[in-house]
Order: sequence, then C-alpha cells, then structure tokens
Amino acid sequence: MGDQRSGLPILSRFLTLWVLLAMVTGVSLGYVFPGLADLLGKMSIGTTSIPIAVGLIWMMYPPLAKVRYEELKKIVTARGSKVMITESLILNYLVGPFLMFILAWIFLAPFPEFRNGIILVGLARCIAMVIVWIDLAEGDNEWAAILVALNSVFQIAFYSVYAYFYITVASSWIAGTDASTVIQISFSEIAASVLIYLGIPFFGGIITRFYFLKSKGSEWYDRVLMTKLGPTSLFALLFTIIVMFSLKGEYIITLPMDVIIIATPLLSYFIIMFFLSFLVGYLSGLDYKRVTTQAFTAASNNFDLAIAVAVSVFGLASKEAFATVIGPLIEVPVMISLVNVTVWLRRRLY
Repeated sequence: MGDQRSGLPILSRFLTLWVLLAMVTGVSLGYVFPGLADLLGKMSIGTTSIPIAVGLIWMMYPPLAKVRYEELKKIVTARGSKVMITESLILNYLVGPFLMFILAWIFLAPFPEFRNGIILVGLARCIAMVIVWIDLAEGDNEWAAILVALNSVFQIAFYSVYAYFYITVASSWIAGTDASTVIQISFSEIAASVLIYLGIPFFGGIITRFYFLKSKGSEWYDRVLMTKLGPTSLFALLFTIIVMFSLKGEYIITLPMDVIIIATPLLSYFIIMFFLSFLVGYLSGLDYKRVTTQAFTAASNNFDLAIAVAVSVFGLASKEAFATVIGPLIEVPVMISLVNVTVWLRRRLY
C-alpha cells in the first residue's frame, strides 16, 4: 500500500517531532525568561490561566466540529450494529480505563502525580486523531464517525465520575493505609473542568456543524471549512505544550528519565488495547473494516481532554499535567506503526 504516512498532512505526519520541539522550546523560554511564569500568573482568573484556557478549548473545538453527529441515526439500522456498539462500549468504558488504571499502579506506584496523569489519559476516549488512523488503515469511516460521536457524548456524561472513582476511590483500595499515595480530588472540580473544556467545544462543534451543513452544504464544510479549521487544533496543542514546559525548567535534567517512566505504561496500554480489541472483533465475526475501526477507537485516547482536566484540577505546572503531555509523544508513533500492522493482519486473516 506504499507509505501509509504519505496521506497525512505534514503537521500530523511529524506530530511527534513537533511535540518534542514544543517541549524544548518551552523549557528554553522558561530558562531565558524566568519571569514568564509570573506573567502567566497575572493573566489568570483565580487558578485559571486565560491564555491556556483559550488554547485548551480551541484544541478540542475543531475535532468536535468534524464529528458527523448526523450519522448517529445509522446506529439503529446498520447491520451488525448491536455487536459493534456493545463491544466498543465495553472496550472503551470498562476494559480500557481499568487496564490503564492497573498499568499505572504497576509501573508508577511510587509516583502518584504521574500515575494520576496517566489514569486521566486512560479515561479519555479518543474523539480526534483516531479518524486519521482508521482512514490510513482503510477502516470503516462511517462507523468511526459514529463511535467518535458516542465517545463525545459519553465523556460529557461520565468522565468526571470515572476520574473521581479511579483516582480517589479505587486508588484508596489499593493503597490501603498508605494515604500518601492517594490524591483526594473533588468530583465537582472534575465535572466543572469537563463542562468547560469539553462541553464548550462540544456544543460549539455541534452548532458549527449543523449551521454550516445547512447553509453551505457538506462538500464545502469538509473541503473548505474543516481543511482550514482542522489543523488549528494541533497548533493549539503545541501552544499549550510550550507554555506548560516553560514552567517546567527544573525538569531540564530529569526530563529524559521522567519521559521513560511515563512512557512505559502508555506504550503497554496502546499495544495491549489494540491487539485485544482486534482479537475481540475478529472472533465475533466483524469484517476487516469494522474490526480495524474498533481496534483503533479502543486503543487511542483523547489526550486533549486529559491535558485540559489535569491543568484545570492539578495546575498548569503540575506533574499530572506533565504526564498527560507525554501522551501524544508516545501515541502518535505507536498508532502510525499499528496502521502498518493492520495491513499485515488483513493479508493474514482476511
């Protein structure tokens, strides 16, 4: 099939490189301009940095405006929809969060801040770049849109519940009497973060999509508006990373080891979830396109939301926020590699 990455825009194709450069740029700015942190502090309302809040909300808006919400009606009539939806919901909202929680405790038990950041990543189901991976692997784009739309709705409703349960309640079961390894977070804080950083772009995306679909048509929407609007999400992500790392100058020496520590459970999660989801779909009789769609949807994560919640709840300079930023650094090259794996699996199994 040639180079799978050739179909990606240059910003997405080299996203791992851009994330690394953004990290280096942020650390350099923090070192050269030590007063940057104070400047950002002055541009805040309470604990909320206005520039970062705008960046995080915009980071979520283009992907949510791209979701084909109108495709949801196909769930009822699509052939094999019950199997696909049931498996996807189980993998995304039972298996995935639990697996990341276990991996976080296995690899990051001595590092509660990093552990909580990784748990937040595991709870955030993918709604953005998964469509790119599915398209490159020649999966089912319509089902991708359906599952992304479902994930958007489910995260509005359940993300705050999941985050409170896994970070505070379930972690206390494992920690036992060692309360120092468990961070008590407020359910209301998480819910407020989700409503702001996912709710605003979610409803903004719905309004944008249905207004312009009606006034301009689907072809203009996809070929003109989304072509221009879509890349701005990644620019917002890189902007957020630069600002966050400008406040992490003290990590300039320990950064490589921290990245390795955080990357281990992330890498394990992506690989386990992908092959498990692919196997489940294959054994249940789904065709290649749907199996591929299911596997990438279950294995990918919405690092945008995880970053937003971590920054809002734990703070811009927190280790939790730092851990969530490592998400795209690991996920992007892994998913590109798995695109090639699916092509190999198709030849062997289908």
